[in-house]
Amino acid sequence: MLKTFQKVGQQLLALGLITSHGGNASIRKGDKIFITRHASMLGCLGRGDVIKLDLKDTGPATKKASFELPVHREIYLHSGAGAVLHAHPPHAIALSLVEKDIRPRDAEGAILLKEVPIIETTEVVGSKDVGITVARLLKEYRVVMIKGHGSFAVGSASGGLEEALCYTSALEDSAKIIFLLRGLGAGGRK
Repeated sequence: MLKTFQKVGQQLLALGLITSHGGNASIRKGDKIFITRHASMLGCLGRGDVIKLDLKDTGPATKKASFELPVHREIYLHSGAGAVLHAHPPHAIALSLVEKDIRPRDAEGAILLKEVPIIETTEVVGSKDVGITVARLLKEYRVVMIKGHGSFAVGSASGGLEEALCYTSALEDSAKIIFLLRGLGAGGRK
């Protein structure tokens, strides 16, 4: 399983979807969550960087996990997700600051994502309340943006982190295309 985390983490960094210490990832196996450690570098994960927790665990072991563990937990408790990927795709983040949602104009984005909702929150991004909102939206959408912060994408039990990476990458590519269209004067809404 570590190899999957490493592969996806390296791809996130190579694609510019995270910074050196940004983002987090998790996989659900039954009533267990395997989640990246707080402040780990997804681009070069080692053995101690993925932590195994009980799905409903709130004990001391959770202190080592990503600060966004409560969001991952709520997604697993309220959706059929098998994996969760949180990234900071820069073009999508920029759009999240000026739009209410992201509607891909390219064929791949339109097919894969259809629409990406953007939520605005005054809560801490890693809070249970944010997790509940994100989980509710991920029942209908494959990716959700938190305004000015980043994306949460889900993968199925069979597609896993690679599927969530596919949706995250498609989101960023769609955001880039929207920027290019706007540069050409054909960007549509703003």
